[in-house]
Amino acid sequence: MLTRPDVAVVGAGPVGLAIAWRCAARGLRVTVHDPAPGSGASHVAAGMLSPVAEAYFGEHELTGLLAESAARWPRFAADLAEASGADVGYRADGTLVVGLTADDLAEARRLWSYQQGLGLPITPLRPSELRDREPALAPRVRGGAVAPGDHQVDPRRLVPALRAAAERAGAVLRPARVGALSEVDARVTVVAAGCGAADLTGLPVRPVKGQVLRLRAPGRGAPDFRHVIRGYADGESIYLVPRDSGEVVVGATVEERADTEVTAGAVLRLLRAAVDLVPELAEYDLVEATAGLRPGTPDNAPIIGSLPGRPGVLVATGHHRHGIVLTPVTADLVTELIVTGEPDPLLAPFTPDRFGKERRWN
Repeated sequence: MLTRPDVAVVGAGPVGLAIAWRCAARGLRVTVHDPAPGSGASHVAAGMLSPVAEAYFGEHELTGLLAESAARWPRFAADLAEASGADVGYRADGTLVVGLTADDLAEARRLWSYQQGLGLPITPLRPSELRDREPALAPRVRGGAVAPGDHQVDPRRLVPALRAAAERAGAVLRPARVGALSEVDARVTVVAAGCGAADLTGLPVRPVKGQVLRLRAPGRGAPDFRHVIRGYADGESIYLVPRDSGEVVVGATVEERADTEVTAGAVLRLLRAAVDLVPELAEYDLVEATAGLRPGTPDNAPIIGSLPGRPGVLVATGHHRHGIVLTPVTADLVTELIVTGEPDPLLAPFTPDRFGKERRWN
């Protein structure tokens, strides 16, 4: 006779797998339901851990959660490496935020002032100081800043490592789609299904399309820059994420669409902005162009906590562009809520009931 699991996690992206791993490591019986683990937004994600560069106007509470989770990442990465035996590509080189033109720099400075007002560690740099750090930057770059605490990880390494850690801890993966919560039998069900959470819970989670490119340095050597570079190039927002493998991730569009088609216009805009900031990228190989769907919410913040009106159902979704950086804190908070029954005060601004109690159930 099969034993009823303590926890059923619906969704095997980074958040779902991290919750499964942490719960199984605490001695809970865990099943994970997903027909294609790691095939969602994380497969396209660049893996930036950017609580500073991602701090935007009007998102003070979210910025606090980002900073808390980023602070947990070094320990999380070390624990995961030990539990899985895998390297997840965690790098702590920091991030440069740059502006190509005077208008781009003015826009960047407006955001830096806000970030500095929150006490976040970002330091403006002159053009010469930028190129001392990264000689590959174009001479036209007018200025920038450094966020030393903004790091990176490789999501395509992270997901297999989390799966291995969860399974080694005793979690069982069930490769099947969950069409309704009534199909799941467990003491606690955690919905970590990204955009799919909308149909399962009725919560306002919508798809936000992002197109991303992957380049490779000639000769398969490492790229000639080591920092993550985020910036504005003639009004186009862009990021460049270098990997030790020679890969450079270039992204990303933000489109209120639900398709995953790659468009020529998006590829053109991303490549033009990337080469404007780092000219040598024109000589790199274009090896992949993909599109994914981020799970967005009305206030751009995640939805984490107990689902009103459904005892034993928790939600961990709506992470939008922050799913990778928020993985450790989400997993920790959800695991503690399951184990102790008491929500951490950090959860208060992000609970599902902030959108009202009237919803449809599946």
